[in-house]
Amino acid sequence: MGTAIIVAAMILLGLIALFIHDKLQTKHTVLRNFPVIGHFRYFAETWGTYMRQYQYLSDWVERPFNRLERSWVYRSAKGVSNYISFGSEAVPTFVFRNAAFPVLEEDRKSYPGKLIGIANGPGACDQPYTAESFFNVSGMSYGALSHAAVTALSRGAKLAGIWMSTGEGGLSKFHLDGGADIIMQIGTAKYGVRDAEGNLSEARLREIAAYPQVKMFEIKLAQGAKPGKGGVLPGSKVTPEIAEIRGITPWHDSISPNRHRDIGSIQELGTFINRVRTITGKPVGVKLVVGDPAFLDEWFSDCTACPEHCPDFLQIDGGEGGTGAAPESLADYVGLSITQALPYVAALRQEHGLQQRIRIIASGKLITPDKVAWALCMGADFVSSARGFMFALGCIQAMKCGSGKCPTGVTAADPRLIQGLDPTDKAVRVSRYALKMRDEVEIIAHSCGLTDPSKFAPKHVTAIENGVAGFRAQSN
Repeated sequence: MGTAIIVAAMILLGLIALFIHDKLQTKHTVLRNFPVIGHFRYFAETWGTYMRQYQYLSDWVERPFNRLERSWVYRSAKGVSNYISFGSEAVPTFVFRNAAFPVLEEDRKSYPGKLIGIANGPGACDQPYTAESFFNVSGMSYGALSHAAVTALSRGAKLAGIWMSTGEGGLSKFHLDGGADIIMQIGTAKYGVRDAEGNLSEARLREIAAYPQVKMFEIKLAQGAKPGKGGVLPGSKVTPEIAEIRGITPWHDSISPNRHRDIGSIQELGTFINRVRTITGKPVGVKLVVGDPAFLDEWFSDCTACPEHCPDFLQIDGGEGGTGAAPESLADYVGLSITQALPYVAALRQEHGLQQRIRIIASGKLITPDKVAWALCMGADFVSSARGFMFALGCIQAMKCGSGKCPTGVTAADPRLIQGLDPTDKAVRVSRYALKMRDEVEIIAHSCGLTDPSKFAPKHVTAIENGVAGFRAQSN
């Protein structure tokens, strides 16, 4: 009996020591928020590889992101090797056409960056922006994300030399914290740049444009999670601080209109773009989900006829559903996927001769190097990701984003859960993920015989149909 008591006491002391260790460490949010029991998750994750022959579910079945996709992000963010053994597990829908003579290491070049906005002529702005990275952080609002998560993203983006978008919730001190370049998004409710009646406030717009970090403005028509429906932030998340940033009432549901009330036609859209650009002096773009192809054709025709109406960039968001909580019917069944929309928009831009005038940013489940490189081949100038960077922050796809009870603190509203996410540690992970993405996309480019990813073209990738890759000659 005495021996049993001693063993039990030692186990108890060990658990207490482990509890204290888990609460004090900063690398693993799950362990900080759920000491001791959180180790079961890491045990399952680590040993799952060795136990795969006994699994009833494969690595490819989990949705919306399977285990292999998430693992690539996790390993990249942690700085762990992404090399694989025993051959590929992928079942690709496309493959890249490697060159017979790939680019040597000594001949590789850095991504040269691209200019967004023009300095002269109709539709010019005072401060065009040279974007140095082809991979950046897509829009995620403070409020939807915790202050710790936004702070980590800002600091990590600065470390990696990439931009981040505010999302429709407005510019907060946490976005500015790290010193990263910022895209200020103007959603349908005009949070952050609205007056008391909800209309665009030119004074507030100038105030935000005065921040040197704010490089561009983005007018959001729609997002992939819910095209045709505005954003919703539950009243429990609308703290006095968030309400002040957005210009709304605290503790009430923050519900955006399903479209801008003052933008109901292509001409009104062009006028609004030019108005924001004139007031701010900075590039202005539009975020949308492609649905009606005729709209794009008519819009691009208006851009060539009235250059002052032309946006400086388009962010094409796939209809695959993004970070926002949304009705299942919209997330699953409304809007073209990025694989359908991006090639169409790029071809239409070329048809109208707007390649050098309008930059294209692609988004929609593009979280791994293969998909980012594909998007660049299809005509995107840049790629942005929201959920990829959420995984880099430690998101475990618990699907609790809208509840405020996110166990990793990324989208949590509960201070106890938020405190588990250490911005200093997670900023490094955000940076590592972005830099690893850049490195592996460049590796694909070099394999295709290109010195850098800016030279990707449709001819460098081919779709696989019925298990066979086509090799039809392409001129682009």
